[in-house]
Amino acid sequence: MPASTGSTPGHVSKDPAQPPSRRSRAGKILLPVGLVLGVIALLALGYWWVVGRFMQSTDDAYLRADSMTVAPKVNGYVTDVYVGDNATVKVGDPLVRLDGRQYQAAMDQAQATVDARQADIQRAQAALLQQRAAIEQAKAQLLVAKVNQHHADDEVHRYAPLTASGAESSDQMSVLTSNRDQAQATLAADTAALDQAQAKVADLDAQIAQARAQLEAAQASTRQAKLDLGDTLIRSSLPGRVGDRTVRVGQYAQPGMRMMTVVPVEGIYLIANFKETQIGKMRAGQHASIRVDALPDADLQGVVESFAPGTGAEFALLPPENATGNFTKIVQRVPVRIRLDVDEQTRKLLVPGLSVTVKVDTRQAHDDAEGRHG
Repeated sequence: MPASTGSTPGHVSKDPAQPPSRRSRAGKILLPVGLVLGVIALLALGYWWVVGRFMQSTDDAYLRADSMTVAPKVNGYVTDVYVGDNATVKVGDPLVRLDGRQYQAAMDQAQATVDARQADIQRAQAALLQQRAAIEQAKAQLLVAKVNQHHADDEVHRYAPLTASGAESSDQMSVLTSNRDQAQATLAADTAALDQAQAKVADLDAQIAQARAQLEAAQASTRQAKLDLGDTLIRSSLPGRVGDRTVRVGQYAQPGMRMMTVVPVEGIYLIANFKETQIGKMRAGQHASIRVDALPDADLQGVVESFAPGTGAEFALLPPENATGNFTKIVQRVPVRIRLDVDEQTRKLLVPGLSVTVKVDTRQAHDDAEGRHG
């Protein structure tokens, strides 16, 4: 018998043209999800176009500080160490004292030499005053000799005609002639004495000048001895914290020996080594976002200060020589100095050497370039 085309009770016929309900529900879910993902992708693309493409970042960045190495200028045994490890110091705080007895003795000796040279000057000046008085006396004696010589000449001239006429004896004329010759000799002697006295003044002036030069040398030695004595007390020349302290009491110190390091933690800055392909739009004054690895929850801010005058390879101990052999191009990095704009509480947590990830916003340079081309 032919099969009945009618439906039997309890049997539901399936229409192949009608989609299942689960497929319909999946379509209803995927469509909004796709729309949301599309919107997110558009927003991400828009953010990258507006902001992201102008951000230059690097993790080759580290905190730095212009630390001061403490070293003595003179040698000697360490008698006192006034600071401990990690201690905070201010400008002028004493750090280390060396045994200064030998420098005190040298300064006392130099001061004694100064006193001796000052006494030499005073003695020479007194001799100069005495010599000037002797010169005045020699001048007076010379004046008397000139008067006597002139009188003796007049006597000879007056009695010579009388002797020739026989009015005076020849003995009288002989006496007058002898007196004249003695007066001339006395005048010559007094003239020589005056010349000698005046010449001695120049000698005394030279002695005073020499004594003054010796005094200046002695005063210089005194100043040097005073400096050496002062250098036995080593003070901090900048504020910061003490690190790498190796000095101990009783140790023999020599000039230039490293004793400790004072780190100016208040002056910490950032050095970020950007690739040469990243710095084309970087300018001083641009804003920087900073994240320190040691402080993962802190978002720090900074400002680009300056750029190094060369790549890091230029200042290496052995700079590369690319003009020989095979050449492989390597992207160079340029150190960029960034100032940290952080509060005092956060600054106390930062120390030199910490690793940092930094991101610089270069949109300002792009906007300026757009304005010039526009």
